[in-house]
Amino acid sequence: MPPKDGKSAKKKEGNISKAERERLQREADEQRRREEEEARVIAEREEIVRLERERIEQEKQELLELKDRERREDELNELRHILDENHSAVTAWESECRDKAKWERYMRCDGSPDPSVQPEINSFISLWREDSETQIQLVLENCALALQLTNELDFLLSDGPNPCVAQQYRETLLCLQSLIHIKLDQTTEELLKSANSHSDIETGNMQTVVQDENITLCLWANLNKNPRFKGFQFEEVGLGFELPKPLAVHDIAVRILHTRYDHLSHHSQQKQVQRRRSMMEAILTPTKNTAAVQDRKMEGEGDEGESSKQVEEDSRSVRSESRKHSAVSVISSKEGRKSSSVKPLEEEESQMEEITTALEADQNGSDSSPAEPVIDSADAHIVDLQQFTPLGGVFYFDVFHLPPQSHIVKGWEMRELLETGLRIFPYPTEQTHTQSSTSAKLDENSSTVASSPVGVTVALPDSVLFLEDPHVAHWDPIGQHWRADCISEASYDEETHSITFKMNTFSAFTLLQELYANMPFQSWELRPLGQDSALFTITGALIEVSITVKGKQCMLHMEETKNLDHLLGKWMRPSELQKAMQRAGINVFVNEYSDKYVSINPKDPLIEHTVYEQMALMSSAVAFSWSRWNTQCGQEHLVLQACEQLEAGPVAEEEWSLYLLGAQRNQHLKMKEHDDSFSPELTEGSEFHSTFLHMLRQDMSTEGQARVRQSHYLYTDTVQRLLCATRVLTYS
Repeated sequence: MPPKDGKSAKKKEGNISKAERERLQREADEQRRREEEEARVIAEREEIVRLERERIEQEKQELLELKDRERREDELNELRHILDENHSAVTAWESECRDKAKWERYMRCDGSPDPSVQPEINSFISLWREDSETQIQLVLENCALALQLTNELDFLLSDGPNPCVAQQYRETLLCLQSLIHIKLDQTTEELLKSANSHSDIETGNMQTVVQDENITLCLWANLNKNPRFKGFQFEEVGLGFELPKPLAVHDIAVRILHTRYDHLSHHSQQKQVQRRRSMMEAILTPTKNTAAVQDRKMEGEGDEGESSKQVEEDSRSVRSESRKHSAVSVISSKEGRKSSSVKPLEEEESQMEEITTALEADQNGSDSSPAEPVIDSADAHIVDLQQFTPLGGVFYFDVFHLPPQSHIVKGWEMRELLETGLRIFPYPTEQTHTQSSTSAKLDENSSTVASSPVGVTVALPDSVLFLEDPHVAHWDPIGQHWRADCISEASYDEETHSITFKMNTFSAFTLLQELYANMPFQSWELRPLGQDSALFTITGALIEVSITVKGKQCMLHMEETKNLDHLLGKWMRPSELQKAMQRAGINVFVNEYSDKYVSINPKDPLIEHTVYEQMALMSSAVAFSWSRWNTQCGQEHLVLQACEQLEAGPVAEEEWSLYLLGAQRNQHLKMKEHDDSFSPELTEGSEFHSTFLHMLRQDMSTEGQARVRQSHYLYTDTVQRLLCATRVLTYS
């Protein structure tokens, strides 16, 4: 019996559990329905709140856009008026300075000719050419005067004279440069004629050094003809050479002439332009039009005259199309060139259009359209002067026949007189170079010698800063360009700051540095120091450069830099400072070729230029700085940091604000520089503005606005020139 009762209890318990489960299931379903309903209600409320928030934001956005549109014309007109006033004032000041300089030049009474007056400069050149004076110091003085005249001509050419006058200036400039070298050759010959009377007691040879601020002349005459002679070092000037054994027994003289100026590189640049024009004209041959003409000939459609007429018309059509394309923005043309998805035919047509535009720009003397760097692709050893720059001047390394020496016979000094002038000793004979002098003549009957390399040691010039180990290039007088071949075993000694190498022949050479070694920039900052004064700092890839601006003058500052006393701490005009820095190897300035060699952050050039103009206007009271978000906002927008700064000194990190700038709208962002992600959300209480100037002015203090209004136009122009010359928003 007990087992039966137990079984019944279990069955009843099972029945109860099933009912309970159904009840619990119903309760769970009801609870789920209640939760779903609550979730739906909450979601609806949240959606209503979100929509309301978006509506409010949209209304706020539309209100801000409406206010921006309403004042857009006034803001643009005000900015245009300010810029036009400053531009007119700067133009008038520059014109006044030119007139004043002309008057001061006219009133100068130092006996030097005015290079802009053709009769005066022609008389000077003629008289100096006929002058037989060969005393070294007097010749160097005359060369210094001629160099001063060439600098004046360079300045006159930079002023943009009319083409006829410019051509006249260029001819005069080349004539003076050539005459300087002729006079140095004549002086060299005169010194070598009396080599035996100045021989060194210890070595039996003659060695001498003559120098001034422009030229260093090192001469060595082989009087002893010691077959064990290896080379000589001019210790006082850091120059030396190693002579091949076959030359040690010949009557020769070695000259190392270091000119701190460069009268060769411009020939190479002109040759590259000529090659570019020739290449363009060759490519411009209308191949498609020629094929069409051939088809017409085969089909008998038209005679020869009509065919040539059609070719001419089609050619004009190509040029017309190219002019249209030349008006397109720089960025668009670059994108077209760099796109890899264009079909071959489209690439050919695009190349035709670009080349036509560039050719027309060359013919018209215009540089408004973007140019491509042109090098001779058939010869990789030719130095591309758009990528590398010669520093420290030119070293003319020559070997000459030693002129006949004087002999004392019965109290009489006798010397054989030759009318050949300074004669180059052919080494090696099959590659004789004649670049060292226009008056030097090659002795065709000279004996041949073996072609062993010659060694050279050069201490780096003190007036130049090499950011990397220098490269060496020699001058090709036939091709008129610098070449990197025929140079071997080059080694740089960091302790002595000298470079040693070997050359296949005696030739002019120079030291090269990559023009964009300090790019792209890592960061930059423009910080006010007071009224019409600011500090512009660029942290480059290798060095940091700071430029103080005060009025129309600039001063360069650099840390841990030696031997640049001629440049550091000197007040200069911006154009003068730019040239001086580039000559010293400190380049932070860009040109139309720079983006071909530097990884950049491309921006619309018109927007970029407009921002630089407004930064210059505000730079007396507002600090500006680089932002990492500038690389992530596209080509049509710029992002930078800015804040009002009325006291000289570093800007506190929390004071910086981010600004998003575009062609139509400028806005003050809520985010900070070190946020994790980019957000275009406006800061609280900010509005849209059509110009960066008005965007900044809305939050400025009365004192800051007064300082901006009082900014001098020359100061503003100087800051703008520096910003446009460095293009920090694109090259950072």
